[in-house]
Amino acid sequence: MAGDVVRIEDRDRVRTLVFQRPEAANAFNEDLYLAVAGAMAEAADDDGIAVVLLTGTGRTFTAGTDLKEMAELARAHAAGEPAGHGGKGFQTLVEVLTDFPKPLMAAVNGAGVGLGLTMLAHCDLVLMAEDARLLAPFTAMGVAPEAASSYLLPLRMGHQRAALALLAGHWITADEAVAAGLALRTCPAGTLLETAHGLAREIAAKPLASLVATKRLVTEAHRDGVRRAIEREGAAFAELLRDTSAAGTLLSRLD
Repeated sequence: MAGDVVRIEDRDRVRTLVFQRPEAANAFNEDLYLAVAGAMAEAADDDGIAVVLLTGTGRTFTAGTDLKEMAELARAHAAGEPAGHGGKGFQTLVEVLTDFPKPLMAAVNGAGVGLGLTMLAHCDLVLMAEDARLLAPFTAMGVAPEAASSYLLPLRMGHQRAALALLAGHWITADEAVAAGLALRTCPAGTLLETAHGLAREIAAKPLASLVATKRLVTEAHRDGVRRAIEREGAAFAELLRDTSAAGTLLSRLD
């Protein structure tokens, strides 16, 4: 199943994971969540892999959560049926992103919506195509932020820019992402992946033990904050879906 929805390329001690659902703008359904999480977990345990690089196929990075599956989740909540925030796949991927012990990079080749934005806050280095852009659609959909973005985006971008992204749901251009500290630099679309892989290869050539220790030292101070934010976001999401008006807003956006 992994080969159907994510392409795995191992080269120069770098594992590149290419989201591969072009018919759905690379949106994450349960299969893609679990395939990416599984490939990252394998990379974490493989001494031959030092860096993981995330990107999308075609002109889109990822449209975020698959709205058809999200609609089913929302209807289950509205009907009072048990359902987790984002399902098992979403939770599994967020846990892997949070705990990934090696350098994690992203090459944002096109639009990143929802998870296509929030996962970047878990990455150590982000490069974006010059015409790529990002969107946090949560308030427009009547739901709460996800993947610890309520904590990590203010940390990365500053409160004002994060508030604009999360509350107003404004698009963030590639240049704005760089200025805000969410991305390192922009690249022409045609050279993005080559440039990102070159930087990943440079990092991967360093001693693995040193890379892992450095990543741990950089992220450890915020680990408890990330986990508490994920818990708060999950509770807020569930509470909003129990509210009939909020649930109705979400369902109207998904239908």
